Amino acid sequence: MSSDATPDPYDHPVAFGQRMKILRESRGMSREVLAGLLGKTPDWVRDVERGKVRPPGIDVALRIAQALRVRDLANLTGHPDVKISLFQGPGHPRLAAVRAAVDALPIGTPTAAPPRAEHLQARLAAAWAARHSAPDHRERIGALLPDLIRDAQLAVQVAEAPAEWRAAQAVLAEVYSLSQFFLAYQPDPSLLWRVAERSMVAAQQSADPHTIGVSAWLLAQAHRDTGPDHYDAADAITQQALDYLIPLLPDSNDPVLAIAGALTFEAGYTAARRGATSTAWRYWETAQSMAEQLPAAYYHPVTSFSQAIMGAHAVTVAVELHSGRESVRQAARADADTIPSRPRRARHRIEQARGYQLDGQPEAAIATLDQAYEAAPETIRYNGYARAIILEETESKVTAHRRRASELAVKVGLLAA
Repeated sequence: MSSDATPDPYDHPVAFGQRMKILRESRGMSREVLAGLLGKTPDWVRDVERGKVRPPGIDVALRIAQALRVRDLANLTGHPDVKISLFQGPGHPRLAAVRAAVDALPIGTPTAAPPRAEHLQARLAAAWAARHSAPDHRERIGALLPDLIRDAQLAVQVAEAPAEWRAAQAVLAEVYSLSQFFLAYQPDPSLLWRVAERSMVAAQQSADPHTIGVSAWLLAQAHRDTGPDHYDAADAITQQALDYLIPLLPDSNDPVLAIAGALTFEAGYTAARRGATSTAWRYWETAQSMAEQLPAAYYHPVTSFSQAIMGAHAVTVAVELHSGRESVRQAARADADTIPSRPRRARHRIEQARGYQLDGQPEAAIATLDQAYEAAPETIRYNGYARAIILEETESKVTAHRRRASELAVKVGLLAA
């Protein structure tokens, strides 16, 4: 090995800062660029790399891993026995069947009778209801998706009249949208991308504003969650969808207003990821005013956009801006019990836990993750941030904290009983 070759981070046990430097330099990234992505100074990056300051906490470590495009936190921390895949969870038992349905080519003469559009819509409504109400929501929709995908594809294939074909495309786009909720955090990102792009194509073919808005909302999320290099793409998709929908709002129904509101918040979410504080909160305020135009009991079945969700969205903005104190303040104001969807309520609890962790309240973070587990075990089991917080606290020096985190780790499946 030449003397100037990039060293393997696992050749020798090295400190966090040394690993960060190795990974940064292997990607050709300067300290200035990394500092900008993290909202820190180049001197801070240098001091971490040289071990002059304590290694950062879990939230900052996750941000560093994202900026360096590290897919597994162990590559940065130097603890290969503690495996944390940042963006993917363990593969669900239903994943193979869903993948097979997506990959199947609906070509040739259909051998089955085409499903009626109203029958497909009823099955979709039942699937969405199961997703929101079942603690094992991923299992429930994973069992329904293969047949739904095949039948929706068949409906498009056999449609003859233009109106019938567009209606079938709208159903297919919605089936793909439901699929994305199952595929999130699964160890097959290429499958998620295929489904997101197919949903957008089918939505455009449908010419239905609500369907187009939903598919754009999910495609923007896929870009945003891929990392900083895709933030511009996420913003472009969000803005194009809003430019299309906003002129339609005066004559639109509640679902179209809700998807426009959800897209508006998405723009704020991405701004928060960028560290653009004023822009993020401005979008949140606009989305809040749109939510207030909806009936108090209205709840969008795909995006969860509603009056009830805006408090949870405020927590998310504060957490993504890495403001621990503001995160806790917003968490105290938000009422999780008003969120009717179990997985969305669990996701809100995870965001609250991130806020408590940022604010130096690990005990509150674990207690809140316990609440997330009670709401929807499959949500916390596949969430990288939740797993990271739990595993960090299993090494706490405080016995009570360590015991409670370990008990939760066993329930989630991170540690053996």
